[in-house]
Amino acid sequence: MARLNILEYPNPRLRIKAEPVAVVDDNIKRLIDDMFETMADAQGIGLAASQVDVHQRVIVMDLSDAKDEPRVYINPEIEVLEAGSLPYDEGCLSVPGFYETVDRPAHVMIRALDRDGNAFEEEAVGLLAVCIQHEIDHLEGKLFVDYLSPFKRDRIRKKLKKQRS
Repeated sequence: MARLNILEYPNPRLRIKAEPVAVVDDNIKRLIDDMFETMADAQGIGLAASQVDVHQRVIVMDLSDAKDEPRVYINPEIEVLEAGSLPYDEGCLSVPGFYETVDRPAHVMIRALDRDGNAFEEEAVGLLAVCIQHEIDHLEGKLFVDYLSPFKRDRIRKKLKKQRS
């Protein structure tokens, strides 16, 4: 396994829309393993392949405190099951050190392929619902900062630029 480089905002490669995975093969499984290692090393709970500059529709997550409940979503799609929204303080490995409140649907149905290419459905509420939507946004070339005001987005961009220099 290898630790991958996580792209940071405002890197334009984060805006590339990911392509569907045609075949779940050893390359995809190696990518999944590398993404889990990268996510754990960065102390994250979710990671989309787009964040590591691989523009395929792959997401890994582990929302458990013990980090022993890995989840894989290949070619994920969601359906909103309830119109109500859940405000949640979101952070992102591609926008390190920043947390802002974003409203997202609180109850969704996830349809995806697992690590072995088997189709499954999973109903999601709370943190899982928020996290899957956040990661799917990455696959669409969208970041949580896009939900913020232009002023907040600009402030974050400037702070990250200053931290890097």
